[in-house]
Amino acid sequence: MPSHIILLHGLWMRGFALLMLHRRLIEAGYRVHRFDYMSVAATQERILGRLQERMRELEGDGAPVHLVGHSLGGLLALRACETPEPLPAGRIVCLGSPLLGSAAARAFSGKGGRGGEALLGHNRSLLEHGFERWAGPREVGVIAGRMAMGLGMMLGPLEGENDGTVAVAETRLPGVTDHCVVEANHTGLLFSTATADRIGQFLRDGSFGPASDTAPLA
Repeated sequence: MPSHIILLHGLWMRGFALLMLHRRLIEAGYRVHRFDYMSVAATQERILGRLQERMRELEGDGAPVHLVGHSLGGLLALRACETPEPLPAGRIVCLGSPLLGSAAARAFSGKGGRGGEALLGHNRSLLEHGFERWAGPREVGVIAGRMAMGLGMMLGPLEGENDGTVAVAETRLPGVTDHCVVEANHTGLLFSTATADRIGQFLRDGSFGPASDTAPLA
């Protein structure tokens, strides 16, 4: 029975932004579902509750239920799987997610005042600070981009390799299973054939194999 994948978009996006990636993963043999949510207006509790409910709906046939999240979507995927409540088996892939917190988000809040805070919504703290480490039950693969073209560059320089919005260093969360870097900017991760290929490999094998650029972070 083919595995399920739930796709989660990022901040200020909606599910249609995932269409190309959706199609590629269907072609790879997965049953793919786009999870649409209000990234600014909805509370984190409501988003996570709906996501966990959707995961449980899909587990009826016994196939794994994987999560693939872009940017904020990856942060929410990890947060959803921290719950002590039982969830179906599966892996997580994060695409350009600032798992250690986003310098661009912090700069945006600081320069925008109350308006900046409002535009980051209820997930502001998660975006700004991320996680200290991953200790959840699921294997997590992270795909970062290093084509430095994006909105984040307008808020100030990003240190080291980056995708124009998120620095590669911000994606290197201790405790994740594997990590790799592709030639794409932040939004371009959703359209890159390399990204789709890496997702399929990690969900199948639990590793990026030769594409990995790091040993598991301790």
